[in-house]
This record gives sequence, structure tokens and C-alpha cells, in this order.
Amino acid sequence: MLAQHVLLGPMEWYLCGEDPAFGFPKLEQANKPSHLCGRVFKVGEPTYSCRDCAVDPTCVLCMECFLGSIHRDHRYRMTTSGGGGFCDCGDTEAWKEGPYCQKHELNTSEIEEEEDPLVHLSEDVIARTYNIFAIMFRYAVEILTWEKESELPADLEMVEKSDTYYCMLFNDEVHTYEQVIYTLQKAVNCTQKEAIGFATTVDRDGRRSVRYGDFQYCEQAKSVIVRNTSRQTKPLKVQVMHSSIVAHQNFGLKLLSWLGSIIGYSDGLRRILCQVGLQEGPDGENSSLVDRLMLSDSKLWKGARSVYHQLFMSSLLMDLKYKKLFAVRFAKNYERLQSDYVTDDHDREFSVADLSVQIFTVPSLARMLITEENLMSIIIKTFMDHLRHRDAHGRFQFERYTALQAFKFRRVQSLILDLKYVLISKPTEWSDELRQKFLEGFDAFLELLKCMQGMDPITRQVGQHIEMEPEWEAAFTLQMKLTHVISMMQDWCASDEKVLIEAYKKCLAVLMQCHGGYTDGEQPITLSICGHSVETIRYCVSQEKVSIHLPVSRLLAGLHVLLSKSEVAYKFPELLPLSELSPPMLIEHPLRCLVLCAQVHAGMWRRNGFSLVNQIYYYHNVKCRREMFDKDIVMLQTGVSMMDPNHFLMIMLSRFELYQIFSTPDYGKRFSSEITHKDVVQQNNTLIEEMLYLIIMLVGERFSPGVGQVNATDEIKREIIHQLSIKPMAHSELVKSLPEDENKETGMESVIEAVAHFKKPGLTGRGMYELKPECAKEFNLYFYHFSRAEQSKAEEAQRKLKRQNREDTALPPPVLPPFCPLFASLVNILQSDVMLCIMGTILQWAVEHNGYAWSESMLQRVLHLIGMALQEEKQHLENVTEEHVVTFTFTQKISKPGEAPKNSPSILAMLETLQNAPYLEVHKDMIRWILKTFNAVKKMRESSPTSPVAETEGTIMEESSRDKDKAERKRKAEIARLRREKIMAQMSEMQRHFIDENKELFQQTLELDASTSAVLDNSPVVSDMTLTALGPTQTQVPEQRQFVTCILCQEEQEVKVESRAMVLAAFVQRSTVLSKNRSKFIQDPEKYDPLFMHPDLSCGTHTSSCGHIMHAHCWQRYFDSVQAKEQRRQQRLRLHTSYDVENGEFLCPLCECLSNTVIPLLLPPRNIFNNRLNFSEQPNLTQWIRTISQQIKALQFLRKEESSPNNASTKNSENMDELQLPEGFRPDFHPKNPYSESIKEMLTTFGTATYKVGLKVHPNEEDPRVPIMCWGSCAYTIQSIERILSDEDKPLFGPLPCRLDDCLRSLTRFAAAHWTVASLSVVQGHFCKLFASLVPNDSHEELPCILDIDMFHLLDTECTTTSSSPKCCPLILWTSDSAPLS
Repeated sequence: MLAQHVLLGPMEWYLCGEDPAFGFPKLEQANKPSHLCGRVFKVGEPTYSCRDCAVDPTCVLCMECFLGSIHRDHRYRMTTSGGGGFCDCGDTEAWKEGPYCQKHELNTSEIEEEEDPLVHLSEDVIARTYNIFAIMFRYAVEILTWEKESELPADLEMVEKSDTYYCMLFNDEVHTYEQVIYTLQKAVNCTQKEAIGFATTVDRDGRRSVRYGDFQYCEQAKSVIVRNTSRQTKPLKVQVMHSSIVAHQNFGLKLLSWLGSIIGYSDGLRRILCQVGLQEGPDGENSSLVDRLMLSDSKLWKGARSVYHQLFMSSLLMDLKYKKLFAVRFAKNYERLQSDYVTDDHDREFSVADLSVQIFTVPSLARMLITEENLMSIIIKTFMDHLRHRDAHGRFQFERYTALQAFKFRRVQSLILDLKYVLISKPTEWSDELRQKFLEGFDAFLELLKCMQGMDPITRQVGQHIEMEPEWEAAFTLQMKLTHVISMMQDWCASDEKVLIEAYKKCLAVLMQCHGGYTDGEQPITLSICGHSVETIRYCVSQEKVSIHLPVSRLLAGLHVLLSKSEVAYKFPELLPLSELSPPMLIEHPLRCLVLCAQVHAGMWRRNGFSLVNQIYYYHNVKCRREMFDKDIVMLQTGVSMMDPNHFLMIMLSRFELYQIFSTPDYGKRFSSEITHKDVVQQNNTLIEEMLYLIIMLVGERFSPGVGQVNATDEIKREIIHQLSIKPMAHSELVKSLPEDENKETGMESVIEAVAHFKKPGLTGRGMYELKPECAKEFNLYFYHFSRAEQSKAEEAQRKLKRQNREDTALPPPVLPPFCPLFASLVNILQSDVMLCIMGTILQWAVEHNGYAWSESMLQRVLHLIGMALQEEKQHLENVTEEHVVTFTFTQKISKPGEAPKNSPSILAMLETLQNAPYLEVHKDMIRWILKTFNAVKKMRESSPTSPVAETEGTIMEESSRDKDKAERKRKAEIARLRREKIMAQMSEMQRHFIDENKELFQQTLELDASTSAVLDNSPVVSDMTLTALGPTQTQVPEQRQFVTCILCQEEQEVKVESRAMVLAAFVQRSTVLSKNRSKFIQDPEKYDPLFMHPDLSCGTHTSSCGHIMHAHCWQRYFDSVQAKEQRRQQRLRLHTSYDVENGEFLCPLCECLSNTVIPLLLPPRNIFNNRLNFSEQPNLTQWIRTISQQIKALQFLRKEESSPNNASTKNSENMDELQLPEGFRPDFHPKNPYSESIKEMLTTFGTATYKVGLKVHPNEEDPRVPIMCWGSCAYTIQSIERILSDEDKPLFGPLPCRLDDCLRSLTRFAAAHWTVASLSVVQGHFCKLFASLVPNDSHEELPCILDIDMFHLLDTECTTTSSSPKCCPLILWTSDSAPLS
């Protein structure tokens, strides 16, 4: 109020020339209201964008304007503002229609041309306003950008300067609230409540005074703050500022807010402030007040930034004339502003760089800045300047990014958003200057893509699993950010023929530079199949480096499609370098990428870890596929349409590493007979399936405008049809599965009613879209956007639908639209000689199905390809004109048998053979459909006047070949019958010989069968393999030798007691999941005795394992590397991880399951002490208890003797002699440990980890409670598994999942073996107490009641320390034969 009364009030009087209470209303009345709304949004305020009329998603309305506009009846999107933007109502460039609401529409009729708003002000007011605005604005800018802390500018310096200072704390985005509060409490000796208040103000306003006094007093607080916050990161920014500087800066902010409110009264005042702000100073360029503020943005605190940003928006951005001038100044300073933002740590919304969205999204301004300031090139070069980390080939490298570089990379991504803003509105008219500057920007963009081409190359890991997952997220983040920019670049090129031609040439030139003689230094090789030969390079995806990032190739593919779509390729062929194209070069890298995906699916890259799996996932994901996977398919289609399809297929066979199989006669038969190569056979089968799938995609995917004769509506219809073929979907689910354009639109609403019915929701649930029955015929089983799971679900759903409609279950390929002329030759791949060879070979494998390694999936793909070819020929015949001859003659080619010397049957004959094959029941309907379609096409060809002359010959040859085929099939059937009879005779002879040699046994079996037949008639059949006897005459289970493979070094090893330890990754945790008393907890872990578990199971120790096995030393080395990496990360602003290395946690190297210890892999105790297993003369319970009691008494005497004085030892010895000890029992005997040092170390490691986690204490392997915690964990884990099985209604002794089975087996064997690393006396003492709880004696009186003991824990613990034997000795009590009884 004082500032208003003393300082601002007189200035208002001076400006108005009268009382402001009367002067400002007069100015407001004389002013013509603006047709722009310009309401600046607050944080959290609702905003509305019309999905039908907005030029881009950044065009928004405030609530008042939206409710008064035509857009309320349109499709709209409602969001909440992050603060800083303003309402676009009245901006004709922001809306396709309805730019004005009812409130602002009133003023549009009066605005015929833009007039100078100063005409509404008197010259006297203008002069005074210039004077006051110039002085006040300059003062505010100078004081806010003043960098000295103790002295003012010379013209503001006071004569007498007081010794009063502020300790000013500034905000940053590095330190947390907790760190700041803790530091302030120590530095300024304040309460926690006061510190929270300080921290909140600092976060909101950007700075806060935390201490006031003399310089030394404030400097002391500063040093404490800096010292306490500089240990791991940069310290908090603190300045000791003189009180006069703080006062002037606060008044400067007040002045800027005052200027913002004053210009609201009149557009003339706004114009004057804009002129003052943009007027160049005496220092030349960048000397205007606006420039000075922008360039000092990163040095200002958050509150100051917000105030001047608001002033800019209410002045410069609301005046259309000065908005252009400000845009030019912004573009000139763009590189500097972005560099300041990247090095700053404040969020984007607090940076002046965020104003780019208000400037670049205005189409006229964006094009002006491209033409006059070369804005596209500036943005791209600025972006690339911040990514300087490159490999030897100049490609971006993110592998060894430090935390600081990663931080900069996250911030620099906002520049891609600016480029998107510039391109978001396509030009309708092109000038020569715009063409020139756009192409210059396109050159810069190609340089960016060139740095991405081939980045992050990977090599197949062979031998051992990759130790550390490589960095891959950064490259894919960059790709995802650029996806819409690449699409918009293509849209700009498509809008002008000259630009498209030049862009195509430039992109092709850059691609040729990237390939640089694409041979990769390899010698050429020659491939030959079916009389065709082609020269290519020797390259194996499974051995060489390969990259999934190929943006230059994919951009060229997009431009090539645009040449077809816009018909430029047909109008100006002489201007295009189509004759210079090298199809093998075009297809090479996309083909490698698709082969990589196939090999990953075949399991050949398992050892490369999850990073590669994730890359393949995103490559096909809806967010990336439009500019990755889809464009690779288009590039292959482009290459195939320009080259001999036989040559393409041979190159593809070579890249898939299948050339040998299809080029060598009977190679597949020889290969499948080698039993040792089962994995390789399976891999090859998968690769053949993937190769056939790729051919299906190349021929069938023609729904992109420019590839096929379709439009964008057809494309989105097809996507929706195939998504709804899987299952009915809700609106939100369907939208997520469709790709979005740059305006966040999928185009679904325009076509959904044509392909689907909406099923309204019932009382609960969601409304669903269901596919219309008439659209089912467009279903393609091998739709290229299906994942494998989706394909399987869709196939099952469509077959089920056909069965319900009583139709055959064949899923034939749909009728496809014709290709565009540029791609028309692509269909010839189906009738090429090499393709027919591949089809014939696979069908031959299916006919002679026992002699070859093949799969039904392979056959299904071949049948689909044959169906596609028949459909194609049928369409050709239907659409043929009289003057044209149909050159697509697939039916004739599949009717001809193979030539000498092979004389293989024709494809048609093999299909007829397979039609009756009993092992192909599921494919019979499809084969029938193919034969039916073949006959239909044949009739059409016979009736067609344009059929080739050779058809009659073909028919004769076909009939003669069928006769030969029938004779051949008859001969083979006779041979097979004779072979079966011979085998049956051999088996009968072997059975008779066996019975003669084992007459007695056979007779006993017959008698047993006769005696038990009546019982068995009414009893369930149980396999003998599942029956195991326990007790004295228990079944002797033969233990097989166990061989396991380390997941880290891939070395195989047998599990033995003397060998190196093998371990399972495990996770031990305290658990209350079975607790019946949640209020009960362990109060003092150091004194807690866990020997007896209470029945309420209030707190147990659970152990789980993922089941992955490692050498102990391999695990130790891996864990050490994880710890070392974490320590390095700690020194450089590490991000939060999902596990705590300091607490011993790590991720399983294979499955990344959370773990914190390892369980040793052990043999069963019976294998180690096999010679001691003798179950004869089993004692009864009374004898057993008496024997155990005698042994315990002997032990107690022995302990007393050890603790008694020497003079009493003779008496104790006499008492010992009087005891009746079991035969062979020696209580003073110490057994030999059977395990190797490595296994003993792992036993100790797991035992200590269980103790540490279970009790939450520091590790201490000597603590007597360690064995108790191990036994308890075993019991608790078994109880948990039993409860899970019960909840899932599964049998208790049924088969367990591998993970649970491995964990339980290892845990129980560990519990039985832990005595080998524990103190014998300690374990004996525990057993005595446990036994006393069941059989009370005088030595242990303070034991819990038997009702307060969990019986299963007691049983488990007793079982791990005792075992029935002839002498009834516990495991911890020993016989004279020097071995434990187990």
C-alpha cells in the first residue's frame, strides 16, 4: 500500500494528467475492445480444444469463450492448464471455422483493416506514457538483471549505506524438500515448521530470505548451507545480498506487474510499451529491454521469470504487429535461449523458451521465420550441437552417458517439440523463398537422421549371457519424439511437387553416403536357384553388427510412396533419379532389421538380454511402427518392384541363412536326420515361417495410399476390422491400439459406424464395439500389425465364428485392392521360379512328413500364399481388357511337374495328396478352398479370349502328370504297407523271445492281474511312477546325476559335494501374510528367541527363488560389478533404482527378479550318506523316546563336565560310565564336514542372510539363532506354499511349478545340511529344548506351553535335526562310525 501511495500513485496521476480514478475509465471507454481474448491461464484452470476446428492441439479456449462459441456442439477435448498459456479466441489462424465467441464476435464487424491504436490517445498522453514507460521499464530490467550482491548501480547508490544484509536462498530442481528443511534447521537454527515455511516459499517464488542481519551473521548461515548440500551434488545457491538491492528488486517486480495492469486499459498503452521494449539501445544488437530480459532468463529466480513472462504475453503477444517483431527477436536469440535452458535446472514452464509454443504454432509467423530467419535449420542445428557424443562413424552414441549428459538429453528433447510446432500447419501456397529455406532445413534434418542411421549397433552374444544390459532407451526416446516430425516433413514435401522431387533426390544422396558402398568390406558371392543367379555380399545377421535404427532409409521409403500417391513419378519421370536406384542397396538394411526380428523370435539372441527384446517390442509397437516397421516393409516393396523377384528371393534366403536348405537337393532331409541339431532344426523352422510371413506381408500389405489404390479411410477401416477380429473392444481400448497423428487423432470416429455395431453397456461393464458380420470377409490371418498372441486369438475367434455359422473353418486370404502402377510388378513374386521352388519344397516335406523337419505353421503360410496368388490371378482375369494379355499365370505353373532329373510332382498334385492326409485334419478346409478356387480360375481362363496360347499344352501336360502322380502314389503306398508288416513281425518276435526268458515273472504278473482285476474295475487308475513308499521299508529312489548350466558363464557342471558351489538367486523377506495377530511384532530383535514359533504366525521369514542357477564365484563377480556400478552412479546424480544394493539386493542376471541372497544347490542327504541307510529293525515309539532321552542325558553330563572344576571331573566320569548309552553312541565325537569349501561358504552366506533379514539385525554368523532362522524359514515357506495350493484348489502333493519346486527342493536340503557350518553344541542345545517341549524333563522348565507352539514349525525343526535309524539317534548325535544318521 505504501508503494502504491508514494510511488505508483503519483506516476498514475502523471500518466493520466488527472485523477486516475477518472482518467483510466476514460482511456478504457475511448479504446476499441480487442477481438482477441488473451486470457492468461492459471495453473489447473480448464481449457477446451475443438477436435474438428482447431488447427493444432495447442489452440485452446477458456471456459467463457468455449461456452459462447459454436465449438461446444463439436467434438472437443478438455484439459487442465499448466499455467502460462492464453485463450486463442479471436485468432483467425488458430481455427478452421468459428474463431470468435459471442462476446468477441461483436467487435469483428467494425474491424475492416488493422488501424493504429494510438489514434485513440491524445498526443499529450502519448508523450507522457512514452516517458514514464521508458524510465520504469528500463529501471526494472536493470535492477532485475543486476548481478552484484553488495552495491547498487551508480545512479541508485545511497550516500550512507547500512550494514544490513539478507541471506537469500534460491530454488533449484536438484535438492529435495527434506534436504532443504534439514539444512535450514541446522543453518539458521529454526524450528521444523519455520523451515517448512521457508522451503515452501522458495519452491513457489524461487527465492526466500532465511536470515537478516549484518554481513558476518548472514555469511555464516550461507557457509553452513553450502557445506551441508555439496556432498553429492552441486550446493544450493545462496547469496548474501544487501538489503537495498533486495528492496529495489522487489519494487522492480512490482513495477512490471503494474505495467501489465496499466496496459489493460488501452491498446494504445500496450502499443507504446511494446515499442519501448523492442527499441534498440545504444549498444546495438540484443540491446533492447526485451532482449536483455530474455537473455538473462536463466539467471533470474522463478518469481521474476513468471512476472515478466506474464507481461510479455499481455503486451507483445497480444499486439499482432509487435508479435511478429518479437518473434523475429526470439528466433535470432533461439540458440542462446535454448542453451541457457539446457544448462539451467528449472522446468520448461519457468523458462522463456516455453514461449515458443505461442509463436511457432501461428502458421503465418512460422513460415515467416522459416523464410526470413531460416528457423528450421536453427532449431535442428541447435539440437545437434547438444548431442556431441558420437562414435567413430559420426553416429549418436548414448552408451556411456554420464548423469549430466543424460540430464541434458532429457532437456534438449524440447527442441524437437519446437520443430513440431513449426511444421504442424502445412502451407497451402509455396513461394520460391519458402521452398529454398524449407529444403535447407530438410538438409539439416537429413544430417540429424544421418547421425541416427545405424546407431546402437548390436552383435549376437554367443557363449555366455551378456553381463550388463546396454543402454537402449535414449535412442528409442529420440525415435519416438521424431516420429511425428518425420511424418510432418513428408506431409510438407507432398504439398508441393518441386519440393517433393528435390527432397527425394537429397534423401537418396544421403542414403548412398550412409551405405558408402554397402558391401561392408565383404567379397561378393553368387547365389543360384532354378537357373537364376544373382551376385550379393556375404553377410550374416547372426554374426555381424546390425542396427534397428534406419531413419534415412525409412524417410526415403515414405517419399517414394508420395511419388506414387501424388503421381509425380508418372508426370515428371525425367526429373527423378529412378534409373540410378540400386534395389539391392535399398533393401539391404531394412531386410537385415526384419531378419533380426525373425532370429530373436527363433530364440537365437537370448543371450543378448532384455534390452534387445524391448527394442523389438517398440519396433512393432503402435507408438513407433509407422516410421519404423511399416516403412521397412514399404522399402522392401519398393526394392522388389524394381528388381527381378527371383533375385530378391535368393538374397532374402541368404540373409535368413536358409539358402543352403532350398538350393541343395535333399539338404533338408539330411539336416533333419542329425539328432544332435534339434535346436538348430527348430530355429530353421521358425526362420522359414518368418520368411514366408514376410513374403505374405510384402504382397498383401497394400493399404497405404500410394502403395495400393486406397485412401486413408480404407487404411483406418482395415486397422479397426482386424482389432475387432480379436474380440469386441471398448472405445478407449480401440483408440489405444490405433496410431495417432500429430493432432492426437486416430480417425476412428469417421469410419467406426461402417465396420462395427456399438453394443450398449448393461447395469455394469462398458459399451463394446462388435465387428459387423459382413466385414469378416476382409479378415487377413497374417495382418502385419498383429502380435503373435493377437494373431492366435484372432484365428481362434474367427474359426469359432465360422463353426457357429456352420461354415468350413478355412481362413482364406481376402480380396486385395490393386497396387499403384509404381508397385504393380510386386505381385510377380508369387509366380517367380524361386517362389514356386520354395512352395514345392515345403509341400514335399509335408507329403513325406516323416523324412523331413517341418512344421504345420510353415505349411499354413504356404497355403495362404497359394491362396493369395489364386485371388490375384482371379482379379487379373476379371479386370482384363481385350487388348491386354494376362501375364499372371500362376495356375498353369503350379500344374506343371518338376523337370528332370528330380521329376517332382506338381504343386497341384501335392495339394491333392495332402487333402486326404490324416495328420493335416485342421488344414483340410483350406486345401479344399484352394482346389475349388483353382478350378474356378481355370474355368475363367478357359473362357477368357485373352488367355495365352500355351494353355492347351498345359492342360495336356497337367493330365499326363496327374496319371504319373497316381501311379507314383500307388507304388509308394505298397512299399509303406510292406515295411509296416515287416516291423510288426519283428516286434512280435521280440515279445515272444522276452516271454520265454522271463517265464516266472510273466506267470506272476498274470496271477496278480487275475486276482486284482475285480478291484481295479472300480478303482481309479494310478501310474506306478507316482507311488512312493515311506517308513522302514521305504522305496529306494534312484537319484539321477544332476547336471546344471550357469546362466552367466554357460558352463555345465554336475552337482557334487566336492565340486564348486552352484547357487540359486533367492529373495528372503520378513512376512506377515499368514499372521493371525497383526498387532504383534518383535520388539527387541537383539534379545528375541525365535526357537518356538507361536501358532498365530505373527511374523515369519519367507524365501522365494526364480530358479536360475549360477556358479557361486560367477554370482560373486556379478554382484561385485553391480555394487561397483552403483558406487559410480552415486557420484553423479544417480536416479532411483528398484533395488537397494547397500542392503545386499540385486536383480537376477537373466530374468531381473529381485533377489538378496543365493541358496546353494545340494544333493539329497541320502546321496551323501548312502552307506548309512539301513531301515531294518525299526524301533517303536517307546524305544525311540527312551534312546533319545539317554543320549540327551549323556550330552548334559558332558556339558557339565566341560564346565566343572578339575577335581570334579573324576566323579563326572564315573557317572558317565553308569549311564546306559545306546550301542555305538559317542557324544564327544565331532563329525567330518562332507562339503567343499565353496559350498560351506554359500551355506554360511544364505544362513547369515536369513538371520539378518528375518530379525532385521546386523549379520553375525556366530549367533546361535542363525540355524533356528534357517529352519524357521524352511517351515514358513512350506506353509505359504501349502496355503497357495489350497486357495487355488490344487492337490498338496501334485506337481509344482518349476520355480516353486526348485526353491522348495533347495531350501529343504539346505535346512538339513546347515548343521555342517554351525556350532555342534549350539545345534544340540536347540534340539534338546525342542525335544523337551514334547517330552518334558527337569532340565528345561521355562518352556512355552505346547498350545503356544506352532506344530508344523516344531515338526520341521525336529525333522531337520533328527532321523529314524536303527539306534534312534538324532542327526546331531553321532555314532562311532563317524557319519551322521540321516
